[in-house]
Amino acid sequence: MAVPKAMQDKYDAIAPLISEFCVEFLTEEYLTLCLRLLEKLCRKRPSPLLGGRENTWAAGVVYAIAANNFIFDKANPHHLTADQIADEFDLAASTAGNKAAKIRRLFHIHYDNAQWLLPSSLHDNLAVWMLSVNGFMVDIRDMPLEVQRIAFQKGLIPYIPGDTPDVAGDSSLPFETV
Repeated sequence: MAVPKAMQDKYDAIAPLISEFCVEFLTEEYLTLCLRLLEKLCRKRPSPLLGGRENTWAAGVVYAIAANNFIFDKANPHHLTADQIADEFDLAASTAGNKAAKIRRLFHIHYDNAQWLLPSSLHDNLAVWMLSVNGFMVDIRDMPLEVQRIAFQKGLIPYIPGDTPDVAGDSSLPFETV
């Protein structure tokens, strides 16, 4: 993903803040997602990054991705509090949280959007796999392979568990995401 030339300086100012935080407190997976989100912020027209301080945007990006990946859950091996994230960027937790909320709204970041989830946690996230099939809520992983293939083709699941994603099939079943 390319950063527009006009936004390169902003990206270059914010990315190291995010990188430093992720290296110290999180993982490479978090860093990858955070930098992808920063790139999308740079490409948005007009870019919201044109207003506000770099540390506020960096905190908002990290907070948005971290919260979406259950970082505030004490069972998470990378558990952090909102205050811990905000403190590292010299901000109040409410400031970081408000910026994160704005970012989450802009890019539809939520628990069942696989684009913003850690790849290593996709299989365990029930929200990604729950679909309505003919009016019944099901865990698509428990459905026949043919049904999984159709759901994948429709873009409703990130991959077909135990199968390759380059399959063809009938797309006539009525699916809805929850």
